[in-house]
Amino acid sequence: MNTTTYGLDIAKGVFQLYWVEPSGECFNRRFTRKALLNFLAKRAPGRVALEACGSAHWWARQLAALGHKPVLLHAAFVRPFVQTNKTDVADAKAIWTAVHQPGMRQVARKTETQQAILALHGFRALRVKMRTMLINQLRGVLFEFGIHFRRGRRAGLEEIKQHMAELEQQLPRVLFDSVAEQLQDIARLDEEIGQIEIRLNTWLKEDHDCQTVAAIPGIGPLTATALVATIGDVHAFRSGRQLAAFLGLVPRQRGTGGKVNLGGISKRGDTYLRTLLIHGARIVLSHLRRKGQSHWSTALVQRRPANVVGVAMANKMARTAWALLAHNRTYDRDYVSVKLA
Repeated sequence: MNTTTYGLDIAKGVFQLYWVEPSGECFNRRFTRKALLNFLAKRAPGRVALEACGSAHWWARQLAALGHKPVLLHAAFVRPFVQTNKTDVADAKAIWTAVHQPGMRQVARKTETQQAILALHGFRALRVKMRTMLINQLRGVLFEFGIHFRRGRRAGLEEIKQHMAELEQQLPRVLFDSVAEQLQDIARLDEEIGQIEIRLNTWLKEDHDCQTVAAIPGIGPLTATALVATIGDVHAFRSGRQLAAFLGLVPRQRGTGGKVNLGGISKRGDTYLRTLLIHGARIVLSHLRRKGQSHWSTALVQRRPANVVGVAMANKMARTAWALLAHNRTYDRDYVSVKLA
């Protein structure tokens, strides 16, 4: 008996479902959220394809609970199959068509915990951005009154706090009160960022995969938790190179007539996670330079720019993380891979 495949176009309140019955009859129906769940609950287990967009992972968990097999597809892979103008009806049929293509890549389904961890990273990143904006604005305002403090977030804020009495004499009263309030806002953001990092560290201590990845040089608690949560199911990637490509850490390829040209990195995937990996890679390279240790990157530094070497190291870190998770191993700095015959 053939399993029925559904193409589901999801939104906030309107859902379009396309499928083909074994008899060959096609259906393209519109549902509300409750009606869709009731309808699928009464249907025989099948395969439900949907784009990996907002709320897709929640829907995947709901469909799996009903006995169906959810398949998440990247929206960019579905778009070429839209035959007419973009509508809910056309999108549902395009999803159904895309999932039938041989070798179509799928997006790994995330658990509630993994989604929650990524949400915490989003909260933290926003607060860090807000804190930076407030500090830069504060420095600019004080500079307009001839007041300058040391560079660096911590050093500068500490010096400002130590000279509050002098600032009160140099600044107009109406401005000084606002400066004091802005310092309180910065301190509040510092506290909130610290609380979020405590929650992330708690999950790091409880999750075996995070501890495994955190053992890799250049990967700390933030990168480890973000990487594991972003990957989802590590077996969704066939190799470490595919994971690196997913994160945008491989060169763009352009070619024709059998000749392939390599450009800069593709920058696909999660910008936040790629940034964490590259920053960690730079720290590793800096440590190696200070220690004077021999490393594969030593020769590369002599002929390539520093940023290229940093990306190469980040690529290596991502591929190492995939290998550890996929093969259930722990990090060994002296490990040498052996190619099987």
